[in-house]
Amino acid sequence: MVRRTLLHAALGAWAIQCWWRSVQTKMLEQRRCLALKLYTCQEWAVVTVQAQVRMWQTRRRFLQARQAACIIQAHWRWHASQTRGMIRGHYEVRASQLELDIEILMT
Repeated sequence: MVRRTLLHAALGAWAIQCWWRSVQTKMLEQRRCLALKLYTCQEWAVVTVQAQVRMWQTRRRFLQARQAACIIQAHWRWHASQTRGMIRGHYEVRASQLELDIEILMT
């Protein structure tokens, strides 16, 4: 009778221990899953911030290059408008006659 009672108690304790271990395993798995989700969320946040910063830097460089191109074009257009229609020529004085070579540029 005592053996049967001890065996019944041991089997009950064993069942409780098995249940407790399974509960602990599930809790550990839930913690791991939560930690993985948090890590993934943080990584995506970092990647998003990096992408935004790189996009901002690239856009800033593009705008600077575009502004430089506009300045160069404006100066070139000013220079071209100042020299447009100007008479360019070459002349030589030989003995008693004057030889003229005149070129009128209208570009």
